[in-house]
Amino acid sequence: MISTKGRYGLRVMLDLAQHNDGSYIPLKDIAERQEISKKYLEIIVKKMVEGGLIVGSSGKGGGYKLIRKPEKYTVGEILNLLEGTLCSVACLAEKNYNCPRKKKCETLPMWKEFDGIVHDYFYGKKLSDLI
Repeated sequence: MISTKGRYGLRVMLDLAQHNDGSYIPLKDIAERQEISKKYLEIIVKKMVEGGLIVGSSGKGGGYKLIRKPEKYTVGEILNLLEGTLCSVACLAEKNYNCPRKKKCETLPMWKEFDGIVHDYFYGKKLSDLI
């Protein structure tokens, strides 16, 4: 399940793309337009800055803006940064997960296929596709 962190982060990215005129966009403006708590968005945008999706500036005229053009972002990279793995089961999500049934698990191929479909879908969608 995609949490509010992932969904709201995607909405922030869309808002930045839709209002991109080269200047920084104040977080309070984004929060008002998206009807999301500014306090909660502060947590999300901090992670997005650290992850290299956006850049921030403080002080007068400060705010946030995209680093790249909207067509250069995938929904998958945004969700992956904010959600961590999008894998459906722990044995695929965690590299060091030691499942004693891995070699004889009859459902593992299905989970791999499903995760591949999810990955390809989200990484095939550009931020610009949502505008």
